[in-house]
Amino acid sequence: MKDPKRILFLDQEIYPYLPEETPIRMLNRKLPEYFQSNGYETRTFMPKFGEINERRHQLHEVIRLSGMNLIINDADHPLLLKVASIQSARIQIYFIDNDDFFHRRKGIADSEGEYPDNDERCIFFARGALETVKKLRWTPEIIHCSGWMTALAPLYIKKAYADNPFFANAKIVMSIDNNAYQTPFGTKFAKKLLIEGVQPYHVRTIDGFPIGYEELMRLAIDNVDAITFSAPDVSQRLINYAETSGKPILKYQDNDLQAYLDFYNSLLTGSANDADKLRD
Repeated sequence: MKDPKRILFLDQEIYPYLPEETPIRMLNRKLPEYFQSNGYETRTFMPKFGEINERRHQLHEVIRLSGMNLIINDADHPLLLKVASIQSARIQIYFIDNDDFFHRRKGIADSEGEYPDNDERCIFFARGALETVKKLRWTPEIIHCSGWMTALAPLYIKKAYADNPFFANAKIVMSIDNNAYQTPFGTKFAKKLLIEGVQPYHVRTIDGFPIGYEELMRLAIDNVDAITFSAPDVSQRLINYAETSGKPILKYQDNDLQAYLDFYNSLLTGSANDADKLRD
């Protein structure tokens, strides 16, 4: 019997863990279930933001996957891994947690504005999710990234994990929406990204500059294999940048889950260019 295809979802927001039923949260909720019902094996990760009610959603810590330290900007940050199930969909959600970055924090902002360390939270989530997948010894064929907090995963996969057998052959897709942050990351952001395998020349386009949402998403586009647009009003500048990259694009589909399935299947069969009809 042929093994099922595997897809890893890295999502910034998922309903019902963040309760407002926004289009992005609902899409991120539905896609894993739809792919699973069509023969895929899935894993889904999101940040464990402080407003997620652990008791209501029955989160519990996975001790064997917790405990590693990630060094960011010369500081150690312990990773906690928690898991919960959406019973109606028969899917599990893995939560990347840390007392400083997520456990005591709401989404990206509080009443005083956006958190000044959102840049390091973004780094921690991407690296924490990928390190956990390694610990799971699980090899995805497609990695779907949704939301700017996942935008560094393509860089790390293509550079730091380029020779890692769990990621070396994966097709990476960035799903771009309109949920931007407003406070640019600081000028030292590029240096914070450097780990073994990620060299200064890999991030030279953002080195020394304040990094806004569009700069971060362009960095993601540079390191992915394909792009989807999950909102109808994505910045035209990002659309233009994606189109000039020459990479396969799935334009906004208004919740057409079958279009995502067809597009991702085309990436695996090597017929992604045939899927360009989905651009129109």
